[in-house]
Amino acid sequence: MILDLKSLSDNEQISKRQVISLLGQQEEKYQSQIDYLEEQLRLLRNELFGRKSEKPPREDRDQLPLFAPSPDDQVPAKQDAEDEEISIASHKRKKRGRKPFSEHLPRVDVIHDLSDEDKMCACGHQMSRIGQDECEKLDYIPAKVQVERHIRYKYVCKNCEGIEGDGPTIKIAPLPAQLIPKSNTTPGLLAHVITSKFVDALPLYRQQKIFARLGIELSRSTMSNWVIEASLRCRPLIGLLQNQIRGGPCINVDETTLQVLKEPGRHDTSKSYMWLYRGGPPDKLALVYQYAPSRSGQIAEEFIGDYQGYVQSDAFAGYDRFEKKPNIRLMGCWAHARRKFIEVVKVKKKIRSKRKNTKSLADEAVAFIGQLYKIEKKAREHELSFDQIGRLRQEESLPVLEQFKQWLNEKEPLVPPKSLLGKAIAYSLDNWQRLIVYVEDGRLKPDNNAAENAIRPFVVGRKNWLFAGHPRGAEASATFFSLIETAKANGLESYAYLKHVFEQLPLTDEKDYPKLLPGNIDPEATRRPTL
Repeated sequence: MILDLKSLSDNEQISKRQVISLLGQQEEKYQSQIDYLEEQLRLLRNELFGRKSEKPPREDRDQLPLFAPSPDDQVPAKQDAEDEEISIASHKRKKRGRKPFSEHLPRVDVIHDLSDEDKMCACGHQMSRIGQDECEKLDYIPAKVQVERHIRYKYVCKNCEGIEGDGPTIKIAPLPAQLIPKSNTTPGLLAHVITSKFVDALPLYRQQKIFARLGIELSRSTMSNWVIEASLRCRPLIGLLQNQIRGGPCINVDETTLQVLKEPGRHDTSKSYMWLYRGGPPDKLALVYQYAPSRSGQIAEEFIGDYQGYVQSDAFAGYDRFEKKPNIRLMGCWAHARRKFIEVVKVKKKIRSKRKNTKSLADEAVAFIGQLYKIEKKAREHELSFDQIGRLRQEESLPVLEQFKQWLNEKEPLVPPKSLLGKAIAYSLDNWQRLIVYVEDGRLKPDNNAAENAIRPFVVGRKNWLFAGHPRGAEASATFFSLIETAKANGLESYAYLKHVFEQLPLTDEKDYPKLLPGNIDPEATRRPTL
């Protein structure tokens, strides 16, 4: 509403003081709108051009010139003759220089010697060798590719020829069991293709070009069929990982978008999702990725089933259904709560004040959360047990949480609700009961970073191959991301583990499949052999 000053002046019922009051209210309204739009503009600029780190920018001191020393660092031209002596304790300093190459790498000696003519001294005598200088350089040999010729000998019994009209008895050595029957790939090549795609984020069309440089014609469609067929053989292991996740104290859940082509009844531009579940016993962690065309919380609910324990996630409304289950305690994520305040710190106006240590409300909130993480760091440094961590949180974290809750309640009425700070405070208060659950059990974590870190490799791969060409391809991606990331979580090397699975799976009975899970394999058993 815009005030008409002319009409107000003609109205004797409205005093000048009331006009000034209405104008002040209008000014405050417009100023709040301006502040809100400027805040959104700064947030957008920061997301486009700003730094991605969630560490708050340092504003406790003015920025120094690039080359000029600060006043504190300037040395006086003349020093007093009687300077006070300061003794500095001796300390050890790490030697600088290149790190030596790993001892397991093979060494090839390249000898550099003088010619016989140069070994003659000017005095006419032969020079004697007194030592040698050595330096190491790293060389690279392109990948070695070879063809396995499987030769099966045949045998015949010549004494049986013509007996009762039957032909001679012929026997031939059987073919070894294969993961993909009638395929011309080996476990090693298959593990290499899958590792390159899902660990190194190399799409199959790029791998096709790499093989072409080695003189090998290997089409993308052939490799795609290998990946899908191998994933179908490995599906029973995913079911076992799902059961393993349900056996742990907490399940971390997260999801991210995925574009899948040729989905039945959907456009190619439709948005699908890749869900992630992380959990299991602390010494046998398991991760399962699940492709789904929907973001409905029902997807996670069906996966978790009759699980009893904690479920940790972000504040997505799809997870609210877990609060209605008496056997599940839903946990929040302090990293998400802190991120809301960090956004405010990044885009806030620079405070022009003579006081150098002026702090905003967002800085105070970040400091509260920082105290909680200092307690977690203390527990890690002292290598406390789960029971000790639980007691430490009850003694030190709970008082901080109570102070922070009181601070939030006091500041909420003072902050515009639509501002970034207002939204950050509202987020923490709305999810408070979920955020404080972690203090109940020392096995729990205050944030869902483990799930976010686990889903990051998929996001990196998605930036390279952009989409899945078919739902079968999306399911294959989910299968191998599950196996690979679970292997990494249990200290296994990805290629070696996949090769081991591809070699043993055709020979293993179904009842022995648990032996192929990453948590049940010794890392030394799948370590790559020395070159």
